[in-house]
Amino acid sequence: MITNIETKECHFILENNYIGHLGYIFQNKPFVVPITYYFDKKNNHIICYSGEGHKIQAMRKNNTVSIQIAEIASVNNWKSVLIHGHFELYFGSEAKAYLHDFSLGVKDVIIEKEHIKPNQISDFSSKIYKGETPFVFLIKITDITGKKRMH
Repeated sequence: MITNIETKECHFILENNYIGHLGYIFQNKPFVVPITYYFDKKNNHIICYSGEGHKIQAMRKNNTVSIQIAEIASVNNWKSVLIHGHFELYFGSEAKAYLHDFSLGVKDVIIEKEHIKPNQISDFSSKIYKGETPFVFLIKITDITGKKRMH
């Protein structure tokens, strides 16, 4: 049976994962891409970063986005959280502070969940090429829903 997940359990799932699927609109078409994220529960937002490209251009034009996180053991045993929110791009010292929070937060999740200790961001997220400044952005959460099927 599929049931709803309460907000508290949604937060637990978000806090204990770091890979999701980012949904956004570009030229009136939906796109979904995998992305590394960090859930900042205290401030109720998602922190991400990316190189220059398609998704950054798209989200600058239409800042309404979603991110989906799933824990799937089998077809009859899964949990899924869907966030709706707004993309906000940051620069300078604010961006560096968020990137620092992202790095520390994701490292903590990996240590707890996978029992390995990554040394740098490129160990667990897309590599940014030397000289390329990453775009640091938040997804300001407006709505969280979750479903689960436990058999």
